[in-house]
Amino acid sequence: MQTHLIVSFGKDREYEFKMSSASLAKGNADEARRWFDREFADLECEPGNPMGKVLIIDKILNVARYGGEQRFADGQDWAECFARNAALALGRDMIRVDVPGFTIGY
Repeated sequence: MQTHLIVSFGKDREYEFKMSSASLAKGNADEARRWFDREFADLECEPGNPMGKVLIIDKILNVARYGGEQRFADGQDWAECFARNAALALGRDMIRVDVPGFTIGY
């Protein structure tokens, strides 16, 4: 089984990641959430609702936004870590992270 994740920054600006079940088996959802917690803090992301709890979906979207498109365009380790941890945190086979629309679809 394979997980497919797309991070979109607009038309013709999409970055695709495909991960096997075997590669995802090396991690878990708790580790993924901790990675997003660290990145959220390191990138100084601002929560959309400062009065409420910040959900994992909000963290994923903010980390993509604050991390910036260039990190995905460069195809470096950070983008791979983002994709792997998003897949682990959300546990879905197909994930689309729409950064400008600030939505995640399955």
